[in-house]
This record gives sequence, C-alpha cells and structure tokens, in this order.
Amino acid sequence: MYVIFENGGKQYKAVEGGFIEIDLLPEEIGQKKSFENVLLLSTDEKVEVGTPYLKGVSVDTTIVDHFKGQKITVFKYRPKQRYRVKTGHRQRYSRVLVDSIAFPGKSETATKTTEVNEPELKPTAKKPAAKKPASEKSTKTKPASTKKSTAEKSTTAKKKPAADKK
Repeated sequence: MYVIFENGGKQYKAVEGGFIEIDLLPEEIGQKKSFENVLLLSTDEKVEVGTPYLKGVSVDTTIVDHFKGQKITVFKYRPKQRYRVKTGHRQRYSRVLVDSIAFPGKSETATKTTEVNEPELKPTAKKPAAKKPASEKSTKTKPASTKKSTAEKSTTAKKKPAADKK
C-alpha cells in the first residue's frame, strides 16, 4: 500500500514506515505533520485517483531530521564580455517518517501487516574538527635574516661616482 501526495508543488511516494526527504518544513524535529493533498491511493485491492485530490485521505508523518543537500555550483558566463560569476547553493530538506496512511474503509489488519521496521537515522550534520590551541601548533622558528639591517647599510662604504672625463 502506498500513496502519492503533493507538497510544495512536488509529488512524493509514501509507504507506511518509510522515510521521505522533502523540502524544509517550518516545524521542529519530533513534531507531527499531516499531508491532505493526496493524489493517488494504491491498496492491495484497488487504485484510487483523485480529481485532483482524494477526499478523506491523509498521510500522517513525524519530522525526524533537518539537513542540507549536496552543494551545487552556479556559474554565470557571458562570452566576450568578461562576465563570470561563480556561486554555490545547498538546498535545505526535512526527513520525515511516514507513521500511517489514513483513508475511509481502512481495516485494522492492513496496518498491522504492512509495518516496516527500519532503524532510525542519525542526524547527518557533522561538527567541524576542533582547532588546536596555539601551544600545540608547530614551533618552527624562522632562520636569521641574511639581509643587512639599515644600520649596517649606512656604515658600509658607498661607491664614489666616476670622475668626469674631458
């Protein structure tokens, strides 16, 4: 049993007990969210298609995680005009767990047989590595400078200009 629902102009396939990655939701982690815009419902016996949505059908989910997607590079270029702009972007997503699919005429035995036990996913955000304190940094010393200091330069004999030839 599965449904196709719409959120944010995109369509997602939901299976009870499965995870879905959708665009960022404003709710916090652990909160429940219900999606009412169900386009298609497929059970073992039949397939129902909405015009455009099915009435009385909803997808109940729990927000598990918020994370950023893979980085993409945006490069704008206009030939012969010296115009080049390179930027990057990371889309933000929410991972939700589909708790149940509610629809009229759903029997209790259908929910028990379609349960899927998946391990919980840990948050994907990683903390940056801690920086070393200044005391642990390398203690390399620079070698003495081979250039003469300004005091030494003034004491050295300067070359006299060549005598004018007649």
